Amino acid sequence: MLCQELILSTFDFSPYQLGIPQQSGLMTVVPIFGADNKGKYTGPLTGLKLNRVTGYGSVELTNPADSGIAIVPLHIGYIQDGAQNHALCRSAFIAGGQKLMFEDACCVQQSQGGYLEGREQWFFILPVQLRLQALQLRGQKSYSKLWNAISHLNQQFNLPNRGHLEQIITRQRAFLTQYQSRFELLENQTGALFFLGDKLAGIEIAPTAAYFQEMWMPLVCFCYGTAAMYFEQKAGIVAEQQPAPFAASNLRELRFQLQQSRQKLQEQVLSQLAATPAEKFNVQEEERFCELRLQTAIGNNFAGQFVEDSGQLVYASLFAKPEYILSKNLTPLAAA
Repeated sequence: MLCQELILSTFDFSPYQLGIPQQSGLMTVVPIFGADNKGKYTGPLTGLKLNRVTGYGSVELTNPADSGIAIVPLHIGYIQDGAQNHALCRSAFIAGGQKLMFEDACCVQQSQGGYLEGREQWFFILPVQLRLQALQLRGQKSYSKLWNAISHLNQQFNLPNRGHLEQIITRQRAFLTQYQSRFELLENQTGALFFLGDKLAGIEIAPTAAYFQEMWMPLVCFCYGTAAMYFEQKAGIVAEQQPAPFAASNLRELRFQLQQSRQKLQEQVLSQLAATPAEKFNVQEEERFCELRLQTAIGNNFAGQFVEDSGQLVYASLFAKPEYILSKNLTPLAAA
C-alpha cells in the first residue's frame, strides 16, 4: 500500500509504504516503512537525555553522542519520582555533544515540588487530546500554561479537577501499557498511522527504525492509547465484538481466510483515508540546522511539526485536533 494515499497535500509521502493494518478495540495501527537513515540521527532514549531543570518550565536536554543529530520528539515529557514532571511544547535539533535549554516547557503535575534530575527517568508523549494546545503554547514562558487543559482532560475521566497528568498516565499505566502488546512493532518499521475508530488520529514518522522503536511505547500507550482508553471506558463507545474464529478445516483454508480478513481491513483503511477531509497546512519554519528544516504545520483538522532534510521528509508528528476526533461519534473501523 503506497503511503501517498494520504490526503495531506503539504507532504510528499511517496517514498513510504504502508504495511498490513493491526487492530485492537477502537485503535487501528498501520505500519509505515521508509528509508532508514542509520548513523545520522540519535534516538530519543539512547541518544537524548534530560540533563537538568533550572526552574519550573526550564528543562535542559543533552545529546551525549559523539556524532549524530538528535531530533527532539514533539511533546516529549519526563517523569521522575519526587519531582515536578515536565513536557515540551516543541521539537528541536541538538548536535552530538551539545545541550539545549527549553525555557518554554510546561509542568504537568500542578502541586508537586522538586526538580527533575539527570538520573533515571522515563519519558512519554503528551496525550493527543492535549497536543494542539501544547503546540500553540510553544515559545510562551509559563510553567502552568497547560494545567487548565490537563484539568479538563481529568474531568473527562471523572478524575479530580486539577493539573495533574500523572492521574492518567501514571495511575493508569498498567492499562495503557497493554497497547504495547496488543500491537506488534515490525522489523524496519519507521512510522505508523494511528486511527481511533474510523478517524485518522495521527501520523508519526521517524528518521530511523531504531528511533521509532524507542518512540513506539510512548506513542501507542500514552499519546494515542490515552484517547482510545477514554473512548472505550468513559465515552461508552463499544468496539466491534471479538471476531468469530475462522471456519477453516485445513491450513490452506486458514491462510486464505486470514488473507481475506487482512485485505478487508486494508480496504477499510484506504476508504477512511479517502474520506478524511483534504487538508492544506499553514507552514511556519521554526529552526534550521545544516540542511535540516524544522517546521510547524497547522491545518483545519490536523497540526504538528515535521523535519525535512534537503527537502526530503525525515520526521513528522502530525495529530488530529480534538474537535476533529470528536466531531461525530466514532465508529469502529471494522464496522465502518
